Amino acid sequence: MLGVASWQVQLGGHDWLVEERAGVPGCYDVTWLSGPNPGYGFSTQTFDGTPVSKERMERSIADFLEQIDPQTGYLD
Repeated sequence: MLGVASWQVQLGGHDWLVEERAGVPGCYDVTWLSGPNPGYGFSTQTFDGTPVSKERMERSIADFLEQIDPQTGYLD
């Protein structure tokens, strides 16, 4: 995956890995590293393939967390 960007984010007391999807501009896979379910997360994509901003990614992560059932650690 040479040339594909990835970075870690800390938000809401949780750790996340954001990985740009190879060959799909503006598409990102987000893994909840500190969550209760290994490998769980979500994907997000911009409409026009432009890179996502830090602020937008953080908003996407916060929106995801707001939908999590605290009992199961999965989306409601």
